[in-house]
Amino acid sequence: MDVQRNPAHEPGTGLDRRAELSEFLRTRRARLKPEDVGLPDFGRHRRVPGLRREELAQLAGVSVAYYTRLEQGNGQNVSAEVLDSIARALRLTDAEHSHLTHLAKPKQHKKKPTARAQQVRVALRQLLDSIDGVPAYIVGRRSDILAWNRMAAAVFGDWAELPPQERNWARLVFLNPAYRELYVEWDQKQSDMVSFLRMDAGCHPDDPRLSALVGELSLKSEEFRRLWARHDVKEKSHGVKRLRHPLVGELTLSFETFRMVDDAEQSLITYHAEPGSPSAEALRLLASWGTDATRAGRTAPHA
Repeated sequence: MDVQRNPAHEPGTGLDRRAELSEFLRTRRARLKPEDVGLPDFGRHRRVPGLRREELAQLAGVSVAYYTRLEQGNGQNVSAEVLDSIARALRLTDAEHSHLTHLAKPKQHKKKPTARAQQVRVALRQLLDSIDGVPAYIVGRRSDILAWNRMAAAVFGDWAELPPQERNWARLVFLNPAYRELYVEWDQKQSDMVSFLRMDAGCHPDDPRLSALVGELSLKSEEFRRLWARHDVKEKSHGVKRLRHPLVGELTLSFETFRMVDDAEQSLITYHAEPGSPSAEALRLLASWGTDATRAGRTAPHA
């Protein structure tokens, strides 16, 4: 079986980095209460939720005027030390800290053709095809599904049956209702998907295709709009997913994420079951059914 690839999406316009920085800082500040950071709360009415700007500036050891400029989106000339202090004051996670750094101090990249599709190396496609009994696929920028193996098609549906522009996890989650039946923890899947996309936006705020994708999802999905406005960010790493498969029922699978050393914008995602578990037996059955299981994958999630 040939591993499939996903051509480039149509370009759009870039995201406003200053607005992204402003909203991210504002939402992180709004989620903190004075008692969360060791400040006294005298019970006075607060016009806005969370810490005041002057309280956050005090915690970070910067002037109120300096922090206000940063929260207004002006990250020019901000030092790494100041960003570290603000990250500590805001109790940011490692992923959030990285996101803040990308927004405030974007790396200067050489101009690259934005229309060029990401390519999966031949050796990686061969590796996917050789992985037997383990669903695996490669994702790239904007949550594009770049390549996958037969077991991934059997579990998640054969993405080859979709138009190329639909081979994108964010589109599948928010625009394909059938995927709601596939994931047991559906709310968590939606939240995670938006957090991953937000992380990508912080690294590539000038990506026109990403902006076009966000715009389309915002227009078509009220749930996406709500989650996008939260400005939560997360890096995909490892964990457990529970799925409802049309042939074998509920699956409990552990997933691992392997970022490519020579291309950090591509990641190999694998799923496996605990040895001897009902889920392991279910995967074995799917593997033994071969193309029949793949056909079931085509018709269920993508119907």
